[in-house]
Amino acid sequence: MGEKIPIDAEGRFAGYASIFNRIDSGGDIVQPGAFARSLAKRRGRIRLLFQHDPKEPVGIWEELREDAHGLFAAGRLVPGVARADALRKLIETRALDGLSIGFRTVKASRQSGQRLLHEIDLYEISIVTFPMMEEARIAASVSAGAAIAAATKTIRNR
Repeated sequence: MGEKIPIDAEGRFAGYASIFNRIDSGGDIVQPGAFARSLAKRRGRIRLLFQHDPKEPVGIWEELREDAHGLFAAGRLVPGVARADALRKLIETRALDGLSIGFRTVKASRQSGQRLLHEIDLYEISIVTFPMMEEARIAASVSAGAAIAAATKTIRNR
């Protein structure tokens, strides 16, 4: 195989939870800068859930930031939580790799039948089976700085 395992021994993983200027299956297009205010306001309080279920917290987000590509997310599953332990195995074997954002729209506009999201109040990011945005995926483990390099490589190769 030769590919890096997408999660490390401590349960750390990373990827893009949202990609800017791409249409998702719901017809939304997130604009650059849409997360900035929310990331500053909710620092440390954006939840890591499974399938958007508030009864299924599975870890913590260690880094959330916007870059030129989208919303980069690096998180860690909490060991000893049954669902988190199962997710670790599923991510490790590449059986599950979707990411999806839970948010409230603050500012949006319409263009050519699409909704452009200019400002988003982000409250959670979930590991999901089927992401609304096809490219929102777990890309690599965080160990040894591999996450950013692997995520960038994955994105450039698409």
